[in-house]
Amino acid sequence: MARNLKTVDHYFTANPKSKPRYGLIKACICGRYLEFLTASGVFSKHRIDPGTRLLIESMVLPKEGSILDLGCGYGAVGIAAAVFNPHLHVVLVDPNSRAVTLTKHNLQRNSVDNAEVKHGCFYSPVKDLSFNCVLSNPPVSAGMDTVKLMITEAPQHLVPGGVLQMVLRSKIGGKRILTSFKDAFGNVEILSRQSGYRVLSATRE
Repeated sequence: MARNLKTVDHYFTANPKSKPRYGLIKACICGRYLEFLTASGVFSKHRIDPGTRLLIESMVLPKEGSILDLGCGYGAVGIAAAVFNPHLHVVLVDPNSRAVTLTKHNLQRNSVDNAEVKHGCFYSPVKDLSFNCVLSNPPVSAGMDTVKLMITEAPQHLVPGGVLQMVLRSKIGGKRILTSFKDAFGNVEILSRQSGYRVLSATRE
């Protein structure tokens, strides 16, 4: 029997219909202890997934300015950036309303006062803003066209010299992803590789 896809919630679903089942993640990352309330209907409920952890451990943050965590989930990447450098202003964005609610809670749980969260699809909630850095563990399950869009639209939301840093499984996208970075920025480098993931970085010139 065919499955009714309209009844299935994904972690990029705008308004999950499933009843939330909550969890709590306690993690030590780069010597800092962080806690995250999680729930079903949001990516990686039970642990900080290896890709997200690699991005957090590898990200190169500016000394000051503003950061965008694009597709923030329950907020691990953006909250870590805000904690690591309190001089930054961090904006976290997600299309999933449940993820946004969790992130608001996690900002308070981790005593973060230099960040805010916005609900909406990718860059639309920050269309009039520019950032020094965009960080993302993109929703690959939404399709590679979605990931490509996140890459190609990034330069419009970065100041000159601003950087996009994105983590992906090494086997996903392959040359297509590298080509998307080069087409959008004219450059790309691999910041780190580990456990089947790689963190890609490109600078707006």
